[in-house]
Amino acid sequence: MPTINYHAKLKVLAAVRGHPFDRNAYAALFDEMEGISVTFVDQPAASLLLRPELVDDFDVLLLYDMPGVDFHCETPGIPAPSDERLRAGLPALLERGIGVVATHHAMSGWPDWPGYAEIIGGRFLYRPGELRGKARPDSGYRHQVEYMAHVVAPDHPVMAGIPASFPLKDELYLAEVFEDDVIPLLRSDYSFVRDNFFSATEAMQGRMFSNEGWEHEPGSNLIGWVKRAGKSPLVYLQPGDDEVTYNNPVYRHLIENAIRWTASPAAHDWARA
Repeated sequence: MPTINYHAKLKVLAAVRGHPFDRNAYAALFDEMEGISVTFVDQPAASLLLRPELVDDFDVLLLYDMPGVDFHCETPGIPAPSDERLRAGLPALLERGIGVVATHHAMSGWPDWPGYAEIIGGRFLYRPGELRGKARPDSGYRHQVEYMAHVVAPDHPVMAGIPASFPLKDELYLAEVFEDDVIPLLRSDYSFVRDNFFSATEAMQGRMFSNEGWEHEPGSNLIGWVKRAGKSPLVYLQPGDDEVTYNNPVYRHLIENAIRWTASPAAHDWARA
C-alpha cells in the first residue's frame, strides 16, 4: 500500500464527551502532530454537524465520544433515542467520503441504532440487547490491563513505523466485534474470557468490578481494524482510556498514522473501490 504523506496539512473534527476523560491530557495527544489541527466539539452538538457539508471544512472525523447512552435515568445504561437528523446525515456524510478514526468507547455509541455498529465494526453493550438479529449479553470491561499489542498487518500504512509488538496499559473490552467485515490491524495477547472481565450491567447497577451471575462466551482479541464505512475509510482503535495511553509514544504514532491515512487519496480510492 502507498506510504503516508506526513507533510499534508489536515483539519480534524473530534467529537467528544459522553464518557469521563481528562480533556487537557487528551488534547495534548495531538500537540506534536505537525500540520494537524484538531477542533473539539462536545456531544450532543457534534451529532448535528455530521452531515455531508462537513467534508467542506474537515478532512477527518475523530470519534472519542459515547453518545446515545442514558446514564442518568431510572435504568442507567439504556439506549437514548438517536436524532433522525443524525441517522440521515452521518450515512450521507460517509457516502460523500471523509476519513474516520474511531477510538475506545466510541464503539458504545448510539445503541438504539443498529446501523451505527455496522459503521464502526462492532459494539460495546452496556445492557443486554439485540445485535444483528440475535440476543446478546452485556459487554465486559477491565481497567488498566497490562498487555502486549501485536501488529497483524505490518504492510498497512496505519502500521508504518509501529513495532511488531509493543506494551500498553489500558482498558480492554469483551465486546461484539464483526471480524468478518473488517481488516485486522492489531491483536492483544490478553485472554478475552468471562473470568477476566466485569459486567457492564453490574456496573450500571452500582456494583463495579463484578461479574457475579454474568455469562459471556469468549470474545475477539482484535483491538484495531480498518473497514469501509460507505465510501469512507475508517480505522477503529480500542486503546485510549486515559493519559497513560495518551502519553505512550507508540500510541501517539498510531493515532497520527490513522489520521493521515484516512485523509489520504489512496485511502479514499480504496474505500470507493
